Amino acid sequence: MKQFFKFVLASIVGILLATFILVVIVAGIIYAASSDKTVEVEPNTVLHMAFTTPITERTPNNPLAGLGFLGLDKDKSTGLNDILANIRKAKADPDIKGIFLDESYMTSGQATTEEIRNALIDFKKSGKFVVAYAEIYTQGFYYLASVADKVYINPKGIFEFHGFSSQITFLKGALDKLGIEAQIIKVGTYKSAVEPLILTKMSDANRMQVTSYLGSLYDHYLTGISKSRGINKDSLFNYANQMRIQIPEDALKLKLVDGLKYKDEILADLKKRTGTKQKSDLNSIELGEYTKSSTEKDSLDDSSSSKNRIAIVYASGEISGGDGDDNTIGSERISKALRKVRLDNKVKAVVLRVNSPGGSSLASDVIWREVMLTKKVKPIIVSMGDVAASGGYYIACAADSIIAQPNTITGSIGIFAILPNMQKLFNDKLGVTFDGVKTGKYADLGDINRPLTPDEKLILQNNVNHGYDDFTKAVAEGRHKTQAYINGIGQGRVWTGSQALKIGLVDRLGNINDAIASAAKKANIKSYSLVAYPEQKSFLNQLSGDVTVEARTRMLKSELGDSYRVYEQIKGITQMMRTPQTRLPYDIVIK
Repeated sequence: MKQFFKFVLASIVGILLATFILVVIVAGIIYAASSDKTVEVEPNTVLHMAFTTPITERTPNNPLAGLGFLGLDKDKSTGLNDILANIRKAKADPDIKGIFLDESYMTSGQATTEEIRNALIDFKKSGKFVVAYAEIYTQGFYYLASVADKVYINPKGIFEFHGFSSQITFLKGALDKLGIEAQIIKVGTYKSAVEPLILTKMSDANRMQVTSYLGSLYDHYLTGISKSRGINKDSLFNYANQMRIQIPEDALKLKLVDGLKYKDEILADLKKRTGTKQKSDLNSIELGEYTKSSTEKDSLDDSSSSKNRIAIVYASGEISGGDGDDNTIGSERISKALRKVRLDNKVKAVVLRVNSPGGSSLASDVIWREVMLTKKVKPIIVSMGDVAASGGYYIACAADSIIAQPNTITGSIGIFAILPNMQKLFNDKLGVTFDGVKTGKYADLGDINRPLTPDEKLILQNNVNHGYDDFTKAVAEGRHKTQAYINGIGQGRVWTGSQALKIGLVDRLGNINDAIASAAKKANIKSYSLVAYPEQKSFLNQLSGDVTVEARTRMLKSELGDSYRVYEQIKGITQMMRTPQTRLPYDIVIK
C-alpha cells in the first residue's frame, strides 16, 4: 500500500510538473509570436502574396496562427484589412520592387476579391511590377491575377474558365422520410430561404432572381477581365461557353495568359526584375511578415497623430443576440461598439463595415436602432463587403450613405419563420406520444410534436407581417423612398451591388477606402486616424473552450468532406427555427 501511494504521489507530481512546463512553453511561444519586433525589409524585395487560407474582414488576434502548435493555430485566415494596408504600404516602400501573386484558391467572396484587385491596380500606378503564377487557375484567382503585368501558368497546369453556376441543396425529400414537416410563415415572393425545406427544386420566382443576379455577377467578371487583358467581352463569353480553354496552350493562344513557365523560370524572371544575380537568393517577404515591417502606418492618410478619428465598426457574420465574436454579429457587442464611438468626442465619423447574410430579425432591429442614434450625432457611412443582405441590409439602411461593390450581394428585404412539425417522426418512426394539460388555448403554441392549427398559423403570420412592415418602413425612411416602392423591390429579392445602385438601395459603388473618404468629407475633416471596433478579444480569452470546438469541427470536416456544407446548412436551419429571420434565401455558393 505504501508503494502504491508513492506511485500515485509521484504520478501527480509528474503531471503537475509536465503541465507547468507546457504552460511555460506555450506562454513563451505566445510572447515571442506576439512581440512587437519589427521586420526589416531588404532592398530589392518582392512581396509574396499567396491566398491559400480564408480571407476575413480582420486578421484574427492569434499569435500562434500558422505555427501548427498543439492545434492552437485555428485561425489560419488573413484579414482583408491587413492585405489592403500591405499593398498600399508596398506601393510607397522603396525596398519593395514588385508583387508576386502565387498559387491561390481565393475562397473569399467576390467583393473581397474585388477590393484586393482594385488595390493591385492602384499599386501598379507606382510603376512597380505585378507578376502572377499558378499551377491551377481557379476562376476566382484568375480574376485577381488578370490585372498583373504578366500572367503565367505551369505548362501542365489547369486553367478553369467555364462560367458561373449556383446550386441549392434541397432537403424536403429527407425531411419527408424522417416524418418532419417544415411549417413556413413568410413574407416575400422571393424570400426563398425556406424552399429547400418545402420543395425539391427551385421555384420560378427564385430561378428568375438567381438567373438575374448570377448574370450580373458574371457580366462584371467578364468586363473586368476584358479591360485588364484587352480581350473583347463577347469573345470571353464564347471562350467559356464553348469550353475553348482545355489545356494551358489554349489559354496562351487566346491571350488569357502571357506564358507557360515552371516555378524555377518564374523565380529567374523575378530575379531579373529585381536586379538579383541568378545564383543568389531572391529577396522576398510574406504578406504576414510584411505587416510587421517598420514602414507600417496605422492610418490611410499618414495622420496617425491627428486628434480626429474615424471609427471602423466591423459587423461580420450571421446576426444573433448576445455578444458574438469576430465571425458572428452579436447585437449586444455591435450595439456596445456603436454606443462607444457615438459618445467618443474624438471620433468624428463612423464607417460601418457590413459583411452579413442576416439572421435574427430582433437582433437586426437592435443594431438598426443604434445606427439611427449614431446618425443623429455624427456621420455614419456603410461599406458593404461580399454580402450585406436581409438583416445585413436592415442594419445598414439607416446610415447616411451606403457604398457597395458591384458584386456585393444585397437586398433580400423580407422575413420568415420556420416551425417544424415532428409528429410523424415521434409517433410513426419512434413510437413516442405526448399528452398534457394547459391553462389556455394557445399555451402550447410552438410545440413541435403537433401541427399548427389554422388560428395559430394566422397569429404567426400576423407576427411575420408586422416584422416585414417594420423592415420596409425602416428601409423607406433610411433611403428616402415610399414604403410602397420598397415593398415593390423587396419581397425578399436578392440584388447585386450594381443592380442595387440602379434601384436606390445603395448610393454608389466603391470600396472601404471610398467609405472612409466619404465619412471624412461628411465630417469635414482632412486629417484623421483610424480606430477599429469592436475590440478584438485577446488570444488567451479566445482560447478558453475553443480547442474542443475546433477539434470537433476539424473531425466533422475530415469525415464529411464536401458534404460538410450540407451539415452546416441543416445546423443553420435548426437555429432559424427559434425566432423570425431576416436572412438570405440560402448560402450562395458560386462556382
